[in-house]
Amino acid sequence: MTFQEQIQQGIPSQLPQPKPYETNINHAPKRKEILGEEEKKLALKNALRYFEPRFHAELLPEFREELEKYGRIYMYRFRPDYEMKARPISEYPGKSEQAKAIMLMIQNNLDYAVAQHPHELITYGGNGAVFSNWAQYLLTMKYLSEMTDEQTLVMYSGHPMGLFPSHKDAPRVVVTNGMMIPNYSKPDDWEKFNALGVTQYGQMTAGSYMYIGPQGIVHGTTITVLNAFRKINKEPKGGLFVTSGLGGMSGAQPKAGNIAGCVTVCAEVNPKITKIRHDQKWVNEIHENLDELVARVRKAQENKETVSLAYLGNIVEVWEKFDQENLRIDIGSDQTSLHNPWAGGYYPAGQSFEESNKMMAEDPELFKEKVQETLRRHAEAINKHTAKGTYFFDYGNAFLLEASRAGADVMAENPTLGREFKFPSYVQDIMGPMCFDYGFGPFRWVCTSGKPEDLQKTDDIACAVLEEIQQHSPEEIQQQMKDNIQWIKGAQENNLVVGSQARILYADAEGRMKIAEAFNKAIRNGEIGPVVLGRDHHDVSGTDSPYRETSNIYDGSRFTADMAIHNVIGDSFRGATWVSIHNGGGVGWGEVINGGFGMLLDGSEDADRRLKSMLFWDVNNGISRRSWARNEGAVFAIKRAMEAEPKLKVTLPNFVDENLF
Repeated sequence: MTFQEQIQQGIPSQLPQPKPYETNINHAPKRKEILGEEEKKLALKNALRYFEPRFHAELLPEFREELEKYGRIYMYRFRPDYEMKARPISEYPGKSEQAKAIMLMIQNNLDYAVAQHPHELITYGGNGAVFSNWAQYLLTMKYLSEMTDEQTLVMYSGHPMGLFPSHKDAPRVVVTNGMMIPNYSKPDDWEKFNALGVTQYGQMTAGSYMYIGPQGIVHGTTITVLNAFRKINKEPKGGLFVTSGLGGMSGAQPKAGNIAGCVTVCAEVNPKITKIRHDQKWVNEIHENLDELVARVRKAQENKETVSLAYLGNIVEVWEKFDQENLRIDIGSDQTSLHNPWAGGYYPAGQSFEESNKMMAEDPELFKEKVQETLRRHAEAINKHTAKGTYFFDYGNAFLLEASRAGADVMAENPTLGREFKFPSYVQDIMGPMCFDYGFGPFRWVCTSGKPEDLQKTDDIACAVLEEIQQHSPEEIQQQMKDNIQWIKGAQENNLVVGSQARILYADAEGRMKIAEAFNKAIRNGEIGPVVLGRDHHDVSGTDSPYRETSNIYDGSRFTADMAIHNVIGDSFRGATWVSIHNGGGVGWGEVINGGFGMLLDGSEDADRRLKSMLFWDVNNGISRRSWARNEGAVFAIKRAMEAEPKLKVTLPNFVDENLF
């Protein structure tokens, strides 16, 4: 069958042959055994309901073996034979260009060069899934190939519920992931209900089909590193940045360090992913000996090199060794997947990667003890460096939260509301007050033609728009404009594309709308093919996360999730092509609610109308909430937005004189 015929087939009418377990692929670790016998039976029945009864006798023992061996039923037999990658939009079958764009984005999320565990349908973060099993993928792609612009596909945590009649201005797909009843949102609840096959962890952009490879976080990390050095009044040249993680998201760190111009040391325990990042030229060198690493860092500092060094081993060893050698660390962070600490997100020191994976599955309680013991060591080593002047920040991966739960010394001596930890979240000190409060966040796009020349043209268009806007921008946002113009000018030479022809930059509502409008005009004039707009959920409005995105909200509302819910509802009726709302993402299951969107620009007047309506709301919803929390940058930004749009009328806060108290 052709690629198109395989997509249209969906779940095949005859069983494909079982596929061998490919050992050269980076696989998800075995999940811990959490289901009782009756629950295992239920999980098997849930899996088999995707298939005709005549296949059940053959599939039952196979699915039972997967459940026992891997802790989940992935249905490996049903992996497609075609190459998994984003193709030009013209190659997808279907009646709706919008649906074809979504198929392209789904396949990009599962591209072997993009996905962390592609055979388990996990894009990044150790458990950030596009689907729970291959039957869901096949059925979803079939529905999208049949959809018209007057239907909406409803997705329940990876499961395609079906196509429903709607209208052309409705979203083509509505996605939810992990939307649990609040009292059933503990980490073990995810393990249980995911094993049953009834929910999944969509992370942020994995389960919403908007991941664009590690480039998505390179830009944010570059901005963060640049501003971290600005906070300590030091040039990045010759400065040392120490962190950990080379996975789907964290793999961006060494690349970002290179763009910022510093020396980066990034530790990673997984040899496969370390090699992948080195092969992709996202990290310059790999080191396995600590003494050699110390000597290399000293040389790089002395020569003021721009270089990224991966250490194949545990990050705790790096912090401790650098302390013993009195090696000065300027800025430090961590980006291991501590939202997922007991299932592969963070590894204990003192044992091999393989030993850890074995313990994780066979003795999860001991594994948890070892992880918490390592977290205490990790924090102790960081404290020794910060006492010497290192600026350490939590990079939104739940490091401080899990370290505190482990009893590590990370709590502030004199805590205040929102400042419980001795170290700040990077959002509290950097991204919140410098970017999010002013409406700047991770706007991204994908050229659906798959042509590098289209991406170059969109880079040029975006740069021209930003340079024009900068001429009349107020002083308060000049630095943000300069950083992003510099970024987009260097985007091509930094070889950021992995998977689809995609780009990201930080822009406010004005920038996003004007760039999108310019793209739509270029499409209409035949200069480029259709473009998918989107953003990271890690943005001004999309996410309510008390220890990350909304950690610089100090009016007591940071534990509420109204903003994210309103964001996705508002995007739905203002013209988004697809919308998503998730429990979990970045900082963990039960710790955050986050929403996102995708929008296809096809050159039409309809697209022009939708982009102006939706993008304005998508940003200003968050600025208004931040303004109400008395964030001065956001008050400035929302007043400016109201001056530009007379129909916008936002409730402003009155400030109280502290002396009254």
